[in-house]
Amino acid sequence: MTRKVILTVAPTGGMATKAQSPHLPTTPQEIADDVAGCWEAGASVVAVHARRADGLATCDPDVYSEINTLIRDRTDIVINNSTGGGIHGDLPIRLNEDLWELDWHERIKGIDGVGCEMATLDSHTITATFEGREHLVTTTPKRSRWLAGEMAKRGIKPEWEVFNLGHILSDFTALTAEGLDKAPYYCNIVLGGHRAFQGGLPYTPKILQMLVEHLPEGTVWGVSGIGPTQLPATTHGLLLGGHMRVGLEDNLYYSHGRLATNLELVQRAVRIITELGYEVATPAEAREMLGLAQLDAVSA
Repeated sequence: MTRKVILTVAPTGGMATKAQSPHLPTTPQEIADDVAGCWEAGASVVAVHARRADGLATCDPDVYSEINTLIRDRTDIVINNSTGGGIHGDLPIRLNEDLWELDWHERIKGIDGVGCEMATLDSHTITATFEGREHLVTTTPKRSRWLAGEMAKRGIKPEWEVFNLGHILSDFTALTAEGLDKAPYYCNIVLGGHRAFQGGLPYTPKILQMLVEHLPEGTVWGVSGIGPTQLPATTHGLLLGGHMRVGLEDNLYYSHGRLATNLELVQRAVRIITELGYEVATPAEAREMLGLAQLDAVSA
């Protein structure tokens, strides 16, 4: 039987702006239009970040609800909302002259977006540096337990996001062992973000192999590669038995010096998956693999 691969598209993120790429979708309609095209091309899951009318980051549940509804009206793609937010807009709080923090109370609002099936859970604290400004992204163990519990109440599946081995062993493994999520767990391994995220790791074959070998039993996992890391890291992930994520959140370029569109990145990912002898999972197949309720069961 041919192995099915979950293909996630992350169309927007919480960092890049239209000044960096005119192809970046930021309004609810632009995001929904982009997602619909990527779904038609084969994407199984969408990792949604919301933006305000001025294009800056927000986790306003009303904005998430609008985006999710527009997506659901046109597709059956699995909807995964962010609790990371972004490095501008509603999220940053200035702590002192040198340090900012991404507002925890704002970040978690995305789980109240209508139609949210999954949500990111970064069960660790890191510092993100952009344009010389340092931002604390504070998710303590207590906060992680609380957020996992709130997701469970809403029937939302956590996407455990990890940047290094400590995040796997000290956070993801320990918290799932406490019963804060039910197998199959879903883990997104992020590589190539070491220049912006303290504790992040570059992609090398040995690093990815090491991280995969330490995932807890019962984990379904995929790879996100930042910038030029996206293509080699995600392809290697496929060969190790993982799933794949692409999109402008992680990488604005198709090749050196040429800006990409989300659709181009998804189309290339589909070609790679199929050329390697695998098949892209439909959203319904992805739900089954992730232990999510099917849409007909939700609406029944």
